[in-house]
Amino acid sequence: MDITTDEFTAILKKTAELKAEIKKGKQPDVLKGKVVAMLFEKPSTRTRASFESAILRLCGKAVYLPSADLQLKRGEPVKDTARMFGGYFDGLVARVYQHKTIRELVEFSGLSVINGLCNKAHPTQAICDLFTIMEVKKDLKGRKLAYIGDGNNVCNSLLLACAHSGMHISVARPEGYDPDAVFLAEASKIAKNTGATIEITTDPTWAAKEADILYTDTWISMGEDAEKEKKLRDFQGYQINEGLIGLAAKDVSVMHCLPAYRELEITEQALEGSHSVVWQQGENKMYAACGVLDFFLG
Repeated sequence: MDITTDEFTAILKKTAELKAEIKKGKQPDVLKGKVVAMLFEKPSTRTRASFESAILRLCGKAVYLPSADLQLKRGEPVKDTARMFGGYFDGLVARVYQHKTIRELVEFSGLSVINGLCNKAHPTQAICDLFTIMEVKKDLKGRKLAYIGDGNNVCNSLLLACAHSGMHISVARPEGYDPDAVFLAEASKIAKNTGATIEITTDPTWAAKEADILYTDTWISMGEDAEKEKKLRDFQGYQINEGLIGLAAKDVSVMHCLPAYRELEITEQALEGSHSVVWQQGENKMYAACGVLDFFLG
């Protein structure tokens, strides 16, 4: 929500340029002399590894700060920590539980704060995803993405990303698992200017018809263990499998933001099969991190 459609397009373009340079063995110095903090309340594999690698590849310094090692764990207000970070660092990547923490970090640190995930959104994942689609399909406008599963933070950010890029998105979720109304309204507003369309349904087979991309995420997000049994019941029928792939376009690409729980939200065959671009998508998290870091801190 904090960037325009033109800026979104510029980030994707810059991501492609930086990936090409890094693949050639070059080390762009866009973060030379800069120190970027990585505040992580939630543990991570890909977000941590991708951002830390990206900062180093762009000639910056990364400082990893798990919240368990900070006074935040003992109850220090976020605003007090943020004020200090503003004096110590040039930028901040934050992976937190609550969106309000992101907002407090922005308000009191005075830094560019990159949201590495919160309960509301996962914007850097969406940029990675759209960049991967651009690589695989060559163009974005007019393509159809079918998102099958929970209307969660990943889904919220994909709504905005697809709207910015002129892609059509069809979200198939069980009743009661809707994407956030604020994100849906903002995406709908953006879509009016880009030609994108947004559809919310309970029917995964309807969503999958002629889709260029089938996308899913875990049904049980981190911290939702108490809801596991209910979600396993509610999400029956919302699995990406060979049947759903057969309803999509012949050259459909299957995507998953990982970690994947095989035979739940996606089958082993779908994840490892010829339609899967999941591993390319996973690798691109590092290049998307480069694009985002360059845009805000370069």
